[in-house]
Amino acid sequence: MLIGGCLCGACRFEYAGEVGPANYCHCADCRRATGSAFNVGVRLERNQFHIVAGSPKAFTTQGDSGATVSRHFCADCGSPLFTSSPRRPEWVFAKAGALDDPFVVKPDCEIWASSETPWARIPVGIVRHDKNRVT
Repeated sequence: MLIGGCLCGACRFEYAGEVGPANYCHCADCRRATGSAFNVGVRLERNQFHIVAGSPKAFTTQGDSGATVSRHFCADCGSPLFTSSPRRPEWVFAKAGALDDPFVVKPDCEIWASSETPWARIPVGIVRHDKNRVT
């Protein structure tokens, strides 16, 4: 059972099926929706995915592929939760960061790599801090 939700806890979801593949998406829409360099989406079977608390809002756009994409998020804190599309009605794509246990996610590919930002890859040798850096 996968469980996840938003930052404030108002929206929660559960998933009882097999975890599908995950990917990194570098498209401009995913960058804007996440506020980061890319999105990490995990494919889940829609019929096994259930909202158990809250009522996520959705924002629908047409992507570069021409497909309509709805991005679902918490109306209270704005946390991205999952993406859906009528092009693939049998799936939802949960945001990996919304999962209570994100360690089950194993991305196997990158999509829209032609839109990747030059700072999206963490350089080898950059200083790492186990927690916040001390100033």
